[in-house]
Amino acid sequence: MMDASKYSPGYYPAPAGYDTWVKKDHIEKAPAWCSVDLRDGNQALIIPMSLEEKLEFYQMLVDIGFKEIEVGFPAASETEYEFLRTLIDKNMIPEDVTVQVLTQCRDHIIRKTFEAVKGAPSAVIHFYNSTSVAQREQVFKKSKEEIKQIAVDGAKLVKQLSEEYEGNFRFEYSPESFTGTEPEYALEVCNAVLDIMKPTPDKPMIINIPSTVQMSMPHVYATQIEYMSKNLKYRDSVILSLHPHNDRGTGVADAELGVLAGADRIECCLFGNGERTGNVDAVTLAMNMYSHGVDPGLDFSDMPSIAEVYERVTRMQVYQRSPYAGELVFAAFSGSHQDAIAKGMNYRADRKEHRWTVPYIVIDPHDIGRTYDADIIRINSQSGKGGIGFILEQNYGYVLPPKMREELGYAVKDVSDEAHKELKPDEVFRVFEEKYLNITSPANLSKAHFVQEENDQISASVKISLHGEEHRMVSEGNGRLDAIANTIRDFTGSHFVLETYSEHALDSESSSRAACYVGLRWSDGKISWGAGTDTDIIRAGIKAIVSAFNNGYVQEGH
Repeated sequence: MMDASKYSPGYYPAPAGYDTWVKKDHIEKAPAWCSVDLRDGNQALIIPMSLEEKLEFYQMLVDIGFKEIEVGFPAASETEYEFLRTLIDKNMIPEDVTVQVLTQCRDHIIRKTFEAVKGAPSAVIHFYNSTSVAQREQVFKKSKEEIKQIAVDGAKLVKQLSEEYEGNFRFEYSPESFTGTEPEYALEVCNAVLDIMKPTPDKPMIINIPSTVQMSMPHVYATQIEYMSKNLKYRDSVILSLHPHNDRGTGVADAELGVLAGADRIECCLFGNGERTGNVDAVTLAMNMYSHGVDPGLDFSDMPSIAEVYERVTRMQVYQRSPYAGELVFAAFSGSHQDAIAKGMNYRADRKEHRWTVPYIVIDPHDIGRTYDADIIRINSQSGKGGIGFILEQNYGYVLPPKMREELGYAVKDVSDEAHKELKPDEVFRVFEEKYLNITSPANLSKAHFVQEENDQISASVKISLHGEEHRMVSEGNGRLDAIANTIRDFTGSHFVLETYSEHALDSESSSRAACYVGLRWSDGKISWGAGTDTDIIRAGIKAIVSAFNNGYVQEGH
């Protein structure tokens, strides 16, 4: 048995009354974004990225639109130091991008950090020290005043060196392990740092509130953020930032509620990479805003390529069910879901709707570089006629009558069930083709010549074969297909009536093929289906009725 008695909440709630964020129901404006993939994300990899891999990843982050990128802890390793110097010395930092470097509030580390970042066109010096009860008592064995003094001394040195070194510097302070810190004390430490740095509206400072380890439900974190936001000194000169981790699996909720509570900025990683369960997922956060009509300011229009680079250079994997980016997040296998999606897609197309309201699909997959045929409707033994019909229409242009589509659905599901696998669009088409399209055995009709008789009947002169035995016949009908049906009946002695006929153009060109569908009802009440294609609509109809006959003739045991 699991023993829950050893655990108790390790967080410290904010004072009562900091809950105005509850009245807000959506985020109206995207926060500023800072990618920490190259520092927090990289240090969590089994095999950290090489210099070349970090450069490729950095360029991808710039292309996505991140304006602030934490590039490393340059005092921690030679690779990180060399990476930062490469960016600066080779002029790889765009004018509108700021690199961010991390340093502990320790004298020699701060000095080495400034040495690494000198000459940067724009850089954030991010300094921190841990403030939680557990860290104070168990790791540092220091009092509140002593811990606060570490932060103050770090701020003094950062400010001093920023005046001595060449570069355009901004500043950020984090009370690390904030979630295990008393909010009043965290506020006291942050305000002490602000008193040293003295930010102004023209040169604001970032105060970053990290959920270093998630300890509470998201609403508790939000009240803590609102408490900080409303009580920080120099608030008009402070950019309040969040750095949520995901230990409880609620990193996205923490970030979203934190923005509602007053945060201006988010530090995040692509696909939720980072220590333990990861940092908050930049993709999910940004796309959640996008799905509510808010421009996130980040470009994920080629999500497959972004995921490919991420997986290759980090050697991590994007989970198949990861929101927006996973391979299966738009996939519908269920028949009822497929039917609703197909109808929703047709509804939108028929009305030329700009607004996206398709059932079950939260955003248009095209917006992030995905496709309808490969990503939305996926065919297996759970699929239905709606999804299978959608695949045929989207990929091959065939619009089957409803009853024919239903019969094809059962046939496709049987194939998938027997093979115990998903069927690709070409495999679905192959089932349709082999079962219904232009079937010429056991009967075939190779030639037909039509004449309008004086009684308004159509006379058909036909060359027809059954099991390879060919004959010429002449029959009449009230139309061409009726005449063909009478010919087949007379020749084979079969009993059926032409019950369903539909047609449409298969291609958009002037010399397009026609597609025809025929349903024949036999004397026992069963319907057999067939389809035909040809550049001539009459020949397509003849092929369809012959195909339908062949299916019914075989089913009757001939």
